Amino acid sequence: MNTATSAPRLWIILARAHRALGTLAERSIADTGLCLSDFMVLEALLHKGPLTIGAIQEKVLLATGSMTAAVDRVENKGLVIRTTTKEDRRARVLQLTDEGRRIAELAYTRHAQDLERQMEVLTAEEKQQLGDLLKKLGHHAGQAVAEQEERKS
Repeated sequence: MNTATSAPRLWIILARAHRALGTLAERSIADTGLCLSDFMVLEALLHKGPLTIGAIQEKVLLATGSMTAAVDRVENKGLVIRTTTKEDRRARVLQLTDEGRRIAELAYTRHAQDLERQMEVLTAEEKQQLGDLLKKLGHHAGQAVAEQEERKS
């Protein structure tokens, strides 16, 4: 009996796991009263400190329109402020307000606890192995994409 998992089967397993965990993660975030894109902006600022909109966008992988809408929403809620820098007065840097930090910390803590509960089916060693394997696969796929893009140009 062949127990090897084919690449197409592995892709289906990965896609289904991503969809199920993604749904749970989105529900976890929605339960905090934030939408996913607003949460991603606040979480980036919470863990990385003040950032430009472009820097946040690179970290959270939101489309420009979604990023602008998310920033506008969290700013209108008083959770972030936009400031300028001495180096470039045109650049806008976002930073959390005190209320924004409070909301971000609460939302992130709850979300992290929800994710831990979902992943408690894995041992610490299995989580480490899974993380290492997914990074390995992601780096390899990233290199393949870069090579394809290079051939196109």
